[in-house]
Amino acid sequence: MDTFLHSANIAVHVISGSLALIIGLLILLKAKGTSLHRKLGSFFILCMMVVVTTGIFGVIVFKRNLFLLLITVLAGYNTYSGFRILKEKSNRFYAQDLIAMFLALSTAFVFMYYLKSIGFYWNPVVIYSGVGYLLLVITYDIFRYAIPKSAYGRLWRYEHSSKMISALGALLSAFIGTILPDHKPYSQILPSLFMTFVMVFFNIKIYLQIKGQQKTA
Repeated sequence: MDTFLHSANIAVHVISGSLALIIGLLILLKAKGTSLHRKLGSFFILCMMVVVTTGIFGVIVFKRNLFLLLITVLAGYNTYSGFRILKEKSNRFYAQDLIAMFLALSTAFVFMYYLKSIGFYWNPVVIYSGVGYLLLVITYDIFRYAIPKSAYGRLWRYEHSSKMISALGALLSAFIGTILPDHKPYSQILPSLFMTFVMVFFNIKIYLQIKGQQKTA
């Protein structure tokens, strides 16, 4: 029974992850702010919810692929936070956002403590970069509450773009790392590095669009 449930969980995880990856790449290629963009975004979030749920289930219940927990936390938090900022378009404080930050960060540190306690060797480049990036995102999410609302302006556009691309990057890293296990850690690090450049590209594009709108206003 456990073998069947585990196989079913893996199947759902892989299918939803593959769909999220395809949809995410389509979103990058298509025009932003359109009806299609919003529909694809909704499907992406739905798929990511399934990916996160099955990923956590696989790690906690079946004790498989501990590294998957870190990737799941990264992708899950960025998806949640990226969607929330799109919905609110402000840096208004919500208790549920603080709870999400705490859960993501505590899970990551419990993960590291557990690996150390069982004497499990991890590649420091992969683990510390993943946890470090999560810490960076959460640190920003905390300090953005200190930004005056008058100065916050359109920062939500950069946040939404960065966080959703980060979630896609975590997904791509997990996918390539899985199909190319003999090439770790490069099969995990290089996809994340590539998506970082993609993130910078789109943030520059957003900056230029905003500047263009201000000139024509």
